[in-house]
Amino acid sequence: MTTPGSFLPRASVIANVKGTWGTAAVLEVLAPSRIADERLRAWYARSERFVHGPDLLADMVRASFEDDVRPLLPAISVPTVVLHREGDRFIRPGAGRYLAEHIPRAKFVVLPGDDHLLFVGDTDALVDEIEEFLTGARTGAEADVVLAAVLFTDIVASTEHQARVGPREWSRLTDRHDAMVRNALARYRGHEVKTTGDGFLATFDATGRALRCAADIVAGVRDIGLDLRAGVHTGEVEVRGDDIAGLAVTIAKRVCDLAGPGQVLVSDTVRSNMVGAGLKFTDHGEQHLKGVPGTWRLFALDD
Repeated sequence: MTTPGSFLPRASVIANVKGTWGTAAVLEVLAPSRIADERLRAWYARSERFVHGPDLLADMVRASFEDDVRPLLPAISVPTVVLHREGDRFIRPGAGRYLAEHIPRAKFVVLPGDDHLLFVGDTDALVDEIEEFLTGARTGAEADVVLAAVLFTDIVASTEHQARVGPREWSRLTDRHDAMVRNALARYRGHEVKTTGDGFLATFDATGRALRCAADIVAGVRDIGLDLRAGVHTGEVEVRGDDIAGLAVTIAKRVCDLAGPGQVLVSDTVRSNMVGAGLKFTDHGEQHLKGVPGTWRLFALDD
């Protein structure tokens, strides 16, 4: 496959492009990292056939050879960034460098990769450069990642309970609930991330403390007439300002959702970490966690 970026006679390039139009053969040069992706090839070939025919394409390629906008480059007065992947075989990096050198105060950035199409390859690196150019900062920078025990708690049937006792009594109960949870978190050195409507999200640097805290919270709120459920999972979490994210957080939330009233449910990862710690668990079998691949064996922390 040859392209306008290849150093061949123009007539040969035009004939080659025209002859392979509608077959996605050009992806060998435009997107070499995805050349084995049959879905992309089928989509690209169909798009070629829909957009215009090979004769019009040949005219467009011929015109691209004849157009020369180099004299206009010094007249560009807006801030400009030129992004070019170092292995691009469709348009050589030298062409991008030429643009940046002849546009006043332009910035030239060479990115890793061989793909010409902007929507394949390392798109994160491309978008980061554009975001920094436009805003002066990168919000998509990789977050800090820490290993933590993640605890979710949730008041069971909170809506029904609120309707039964009325808004004033419910407010009193939830105030006591919040105070009890925060006291337990302080006692077991947990970090409150945020409240989640009728529950809490917290992290611990030790799984055992997370479990003992969860057990104390569930038992404590029972004394004020509330049923609580809790879920615990241990894994890597992304720290994003005052919040956390990542698959470990999702898993902990799904585990909590499957817990029954007065129950602390944990993942097998948590149970494995607690071998020899003196805690007992009851096997609750394999479960599907919404949005999480595979099945997960869960265990209930015994009283």
